[in-house]
Amino acid sequence: MDRSVLHQLSYGVYAVTTLDGERQVGCVANSAMQISSRPATVAVSINHDNFTNACIARTGRFALSVFGEQSNVDEIRVLGYKSCSEVDKFAELPHQTVDGLPVFDDAVGYGLFKVVNSMESETHTVFLGEMYDGAMLAGGEPMTYRYYREVMKGTSPKNAPTYEAPKVPQEKEEAMSEKKVWKCSICGYIYDGDTPFEQLPDDWTCPLCGASKDQFEEVDA
Repeated sequence: MDRSVLHQLSYGVYAVTTLDGERQVGCVANSAMQISSRPATVAVSINHDNFTNACIARTGRFALSVFGEQSNVDEIRVLGYKSCSEVDKFAELPHQTVDGLPVFDDAVGYGLFKVVNSMESETHTVFLGEMYDGAMLAGGEPMTYRYYREVMKGTSPKNAPTYEAPKVPQEKEEAMSEKKVWKCSICGYIYDGDTPFEQLPDDWTCPLCGASKDQFEEVDA
């Protein structure tokens, strides 16, 4: 089976946000699509492991911010590679609040939705939301997933539908087999640089997801 055909599907980059009680939470999604126009409904796919998934199910509503090519990639990294169960993502991200839900100022626009149905797959919940409010914000060109990967050099979080583990060239794999390596517990990036990991600066971060040095673990190559 040639899975590369799936790479030809069109994806965007979105922030899906909701509430955990009164606390704002959210994550990144690249699978969102309009289902109908009257009423205006969309479907978004959220991994079962995302803290946001259970919060949407409890609150019955969510906001969808459409990131644009001008949007800050750091917003995507914080939303995609940190968990709201551990940190307050919105304490460090510029945003505004509409009907209690966070939306991003530099997004092309946003919509607010009430959940009208849902469907379960093995790994994801597809939430069907009916739009009850929305507005354009920064405007500009919506960010495609291809633009995010090829221009912004972004990567997929492990919970994304499009995630694939990083591939290691065979010659590097053979060299690594003789030594210990360090793996990012957030995105799976393997550090095997010439500088011993222990000697890297304390403020060194993962080049893929921005995770701190203490989020790496020593593993067998």
